[in-house]
Parts: sequence; C-alpha cells; structure tokens
Amino acid sequence: MAEEVLSQNEIDALLSAISSGEMDADELKQDEKNKRVKTYDFKRALRFSKDQIRSLTRIHENFARMLTTYYSARLRTFVQIAVASVDQVPYEEFIRSIPTMTILNTYSLSPLEGKILIEYDPTVAFAMLDRTLGGQGSNVNKINNLTEIETTLMTQLFESSMENLKVAWQSLEDVDPVLEDFEINPQFLQMVSPNETVVVVTLNSTIGETTGMINICIPHVVLEPIVSKLSIHYWMQAPSNKEGNESEWRDLTAGIQRASVDVKAILGETSIDVEELVNLREGDVLMLNQSIDAPLQVKVDNQVKFKAQPGKKKNRMAIQIMEEIDTGGEENE
Repeated sequence: MAEEVLSQNEIDALLSAISSGEMDADELKQDEKNKRVKTYDFKRALRFSKDQIRSLTRIHENFARMLTTYYSARLRTFVQIAVASVDQVPYEEFIRSIPTMTILNTYSLSPLEGKILIEYDPTVAFAMLDRTLGGQGSNVNKINNLTEIETTLMTQLFESSMENLKVAWQSLEDVDPVLEDFEINPQFLQMVSPNETVVVVTLNSTIGETTGMINICIPHVVLEPIVSKLSIHYWMQAPSNKEGNESEWRDLTAGIQRASVDVKAILGETSIDVEELVNLREGDVLMLNQSIDAPLQVKVDNQVKFKAQPGKKKNRMAIQIMEEIDTGGEENE
C-alpha cells in the first residue's frame, strides 16, 4: 500500500499545531492505530496472490497473440486482440457485469475439474460470422433469433480456436479444451456458487472496424490443482529438467542425422531439341555450359551447397569439396 509523503511545510505546520496544543499527540497515535484496521468483504475473498495473477496475465497475453494470428488468417481481415485486465471477483458479480443476451461458451479442460466460460461480445461474434460468410465484417446484432446454421458456424469457429488455449496453457498443464455448451442467456449458466471466486481475463478485440470484449471466466476450482505452478518460483525452476531436455535434443539430433538427402555433382548442363535427342548415337559429343577448369556445383536436395573439383579415389569417380556456398537463408529477427 502506498504511503502519503508530507512536504516540509506540512511537517512544520503539524509540529507547530502539536506545540501550541491545537492537536493532541495521543489522538494522532489513536488515529494511526485506527487506520490499520481495514474492512474485509468475505464475499470478495481474494484467493490468488498478485504473483499468481501476473502469471495468468502472461499466459493469456500469449493466448491473445495466438488468437490474433489465428483469426487474422481465418477471417482474412485486420484482427487485434490484447489483454485489457485480469481480475478476481465473485462469480455472481461477473454474471451481473455481462449483457443479458450475449454469446457464451463453456469448455471443459480435461484432466482439470470444472469448466471455464468464454463470453464474446455480440458485436465481435457477429462480425466474425459475417466475415466467415464472405461479408465485410459488419455488425448485425440479431442474437435473439440465431438460426441453426449461424449457431453451428459460430460454434465451429470458437471451438477450432481453442487449440491456441491448449498451447498457451502448456506451461501450466496439458489440457484438452472441449466445447460443452453454447448459450446466449447468462442466467441459464450456473457453473459455480455465486460467491465462488473466479478469475476474469478481459481481452480487447478488434475485428476489421468492429471492436468489443472477450471475457474468459476461470473458476477457482479449475485452477486449484495447479495453483502452485502459478508461483514465480515454479517459473524460475521449470527449466531445471536439463537432463530430460538434453535427452530430447539428442534423440532429435540423431533422427536428423539418419535422414537421407540427395547429393548431386553437376558436371554441366546443355539444352537440345527433341529431334537431336532422338538422333543421338554412341560417340556423339554434347557441348556443356561448364568450363573444364571451373569448379563443379554440388547440390543437396536441389540446393547448391558446395563447390568441388572432380577426381578419382580407389578407381572410382569422386569429387573433392573446395568451398561451402552461403545460401543467404533468412535470419530470425
């Protein structure tokens, strides 16, 4: 909790008031003691520390980035999704905060118990649906009379995006998100008791020219078995399994080394027409585009990788590598 810092003039005025008897030092001490007592609302029990909330924020920032990429490719329009806030509130307060008619999806996260709820602002949901059907992404809010086809398309769109949540949560737990229910009235969804603490992740979403919110509601019962993994100490210790990682890298390296590739030494090339090809006979000479003194090109899987010179080794044709060719591959930024 931040403390108020007094200026020098305020300190002088306070000392002067105590000296003149205008203020009593004992009363100040009593006031200071009273300030240490804070009202605690048991209906808003905070079950997650700031450290754990920060960890959830990092995870869902990664989820938001992956959703941005996924929906950009799927909808073929400008998409921007980012975390706006991560709060812990009673479930009842979350339900009251969302519209009376909205797009609600509940997902199970096997092997974890309980379900999570994802609420899409209708403006965002209908913009996605419009783009899926080939439109411009306009918002036509007709949530009261969704057709079966529209409901199916929305369900498929939202369900396929949950692969990104699975990847984002891998640092916590290997979960398998499965869509359990699609609803438009929050009053019909009672996942946990009204006073149960839930974590609400709010995502600011822009689909084309349409903006809105996506809310992810995660009950405490879902996170309880893995809450220890949200600690900063767990994140610091997580990479300590060096032996397992090194074993995986060794297996991967061995697999790559056993892979076969085609290697060709090109003596030269030329082009002839079909008539000349048909009339070729033994003893005919073809003029290549390669000088006898020039190094040969060595191709690995049709990519030029080396320069070499021809020769013999143990009465067999051979080449000697003279130079490696830099192919100028793309570098990671």
